[in-house]
Amino acid sequence: MVIEQIKMPQLGESVTEGTISKWLVSVGDKVNKYDPLAEVMTDKVNAEVPSSFTGTIKELVAEDGDTLAVGEIICTIEIEGVGNDEAAIGSEQKPEAATIAAVSEQKDQGNKARYSPAVLKISQENGIDLTQVTGTGSGGRITRKDLLKLIESGNIPTAGAKVEAPKQQDAQSAVVQETVSSVSAQPSSAPKQSVPAPSIPVAAGDIEIPVTGIRKAIAANMLRSKHEAPHAWTMIEVDATNLVEYRNSLKDEFKKKEGFNLTFFAFFVKAVAQALKDFPQINSMWAGDKIIQKKDINISIAVATDDALYVPVIKQADEKTIKGIAREISELAVKVRTGKLRSEDMQGGTFTVNNTGSFGSVQSMGIINYPQAAILQVESIVKRPVVMNNGMIAVRDMVNLCMSLDHRVLDGLVCGRFLQRVKEILENTSKSTTSIY
Repeated sequence: MVIEQIKMPQLGESVTEGTISKWLVSVGDKVNKYDPLAEVMTDKVNAEVPSSFTGTIKELVAEDGDTLAVGEIICTIEIEGVGNDEAAIGSEQKPEAATIAAVSEQKDQGNKARYSPAVLKISQENGIDLTQVTGTGSGGRITRKDLLKLIESGNIPTAGAKVEAPKQQDAQSAVVQETVSSVSAQPSSAPKQSVPAPSIPVAAGDIEIPVTGIRKAIAANMLRSKHEAPHAWTMIEVDATNLVEYRNSLKDEFKKKEGFNLTFFAFFVKAVAQALKDFPQINSMWAGDKIIQKKDINISIAVATDDALYVPVIKQADEKTIKGIAREISELAVKVRTGKLRSEDMQGGTFTVNNTGSFGSVQSMGIINYPQAAILQVESIVKRPVVMNNGMIAVRDMVNLCMSLDHRVLDGLVCGRFLQRVKEILENTSKSTTSIY
């Protein structure tokens, strides 16, 4: 018999950890290759981890609710049908494999000398000597998390012996460390103190709600976005009267013919996709020493459940019709609410549109969906008295579009022009100018 390891998979780009939400097997259970072993939550998707082998569950290394880094062992499986001779051969080959891994690691050590801007900034603020830090990133590269863990531990290397980066901690500790970094602006000579979770007295009748893995992941991502990206905010008012009349004239026949709703949100997503073609700078991401302007226009849309927020993606939205976008919005929302959203449904977004108006909001400031450069909040369409160009007052259907932007990537001028273009498209949406097919 041979014992094989199952490790935490990477369930999406930029995903670094996952939380075991539920084990689907127990120690002693026999499983086949590709059988699901556990349900895992990340900040991007819920997914099942399949078995890579046929055998018997030997040990569950992690428990329900545990958060593990990508590549960490979650369980072990005893493989059936492998004889002692084969096991011995495998054992004899391990030293050689270890030697190869060691050589490879030595070969990649040059990577650790290349520091990201975030690593340099944190090291300068906290007086950390990077030459004395052993990183946990690829090829020994020092990561931002390595430094945050050193700060939290109080073991700041300034000279002398090399300091090993602390071991991985759970997502809740990571959130606390993010907070430490965000409030730590003191000189290097000052003592470094961690910021503990607030002590809140619990009175009779109060309800304590445990923070789930997905809630921790959302908190960590939101904190990272607010900590790293300097947010700015702007808003524009749009007269959506023609759009409302056009959509309302089509919605019943459309639902009967197509089987799904023609929502106002589909028109807004299409208008944003068109405007991004005219202002491609908005479709960008911050990458430390450069800005990446993305070719594909992939619109992330926020879909909420009772206890979580998911951001599936409409790929190549600029190439889709309003009908096609409406279909995808409907399908993605169903996937979210039935727990069938896949990892690939969450990947590749370049700009986010959030339908905050669906619950009556008329003005809000969204947190940017990291690492994108901006997010647009589509507020509720409300009837208001408006002074027209001829000086007369009329009741019009008005909507606010609120945009948060990463000021490292974007400035107010280009964002203002982008919003003016979205406004122009929406205000000129009508039966004579706009086709939904």
